[in-house]
Amino acid sequence: MSNIHEFSWVGSQENFVDNINIQRIGCIVLGRFGGNQTAGQYKNEDGCLIWIDERLDWEFVLLLDAHQTAESAELVISSFEAQHEEIKYLLTLPINESFEALSKFILSIFNSQRFKEACKQIQGETACLIVVRKDKFLWWLSIGDCVLYLFHPELSALNEYQQNQRNFYEWIGRVNTFDLPVPCYSEGRKELRKGKNHLFLTTDGLIECPNAHFDNPKEIFKSFENFSNDEGVRKLLQEIRENNVRDSTTIISWFIDIEANASMPSNYIEEVV
Repeated sequence: MSNIHEFSWVGSQENFVDNINIQRIGCIVLGRFGGNQTAGQYKNEDGCLIWIDERLDWEFVLLLDAHQTAESAELVISSFEAQHEEIKYLLTLPINESFEALSKFILSIFNSQRFKEACKQIQGETACLIVVRKDKFLWWLSIGDCVLYLFHPELSALNEYQQNQRNFYEWIGRVNTFDLPVPCYSEGRKELRKGKNHLFLTTDGLIECPNAHFDNPKEIFKSFENFSNDEGVRKLLQEIRENNVRDSTTIISWFIDIEANASMPSNYIEEVV
């Protein structure tokens, strides 16, 4: 069995309106629901790209939520697929170099004149969330309002779940943040905790579903109590379908076990002794 997994999809290829689709790609579960036709939905403009190298211990995930058309999602995915080999190479670098190099390279893609000119030729815009896990560290670049959650008991005890800030009026596409004198986006890094870490990305159809309360991340992670990753994702999508959500939802969910100790306060040893 291969330890390398590669997958990409845009809702213009298959929209999953009225249909729930659960697919496993290596360690990752991808869940897709195109929204309810009875609520007025007829298209899906989400998209995603997933690359995994189990041997080198990393996952590269890109999640998109476009509007007006799926052209902006298609453009972002094709642009990253064209740079596949360079991105894979940067992920072979030592961890103290890899994220810094990856950040500079990805921003160079978005800032390139060729990419910005291509954006002017399409209809619509997309939110874009890129998340990379390598070793016991997480890196992300967030443009717009897709969400990254991290569940770990030590963090949930302090009510920490959401890692990135949802930012409205930020996009890539015809209206493009990289056309501004100062491009607007957020970037972050996170040390994962020792033990089981649950990484969860979603477009906003899930958290804005009426009567479902998934704007509270505690409600999202309840769906995984005593259930597998596949079952938990399916439960979430079934609930928003039953609540007649219109907007499409794409979920990317996976678990990572970290053996190394994580940072603790300097007085922690004294306190436990």
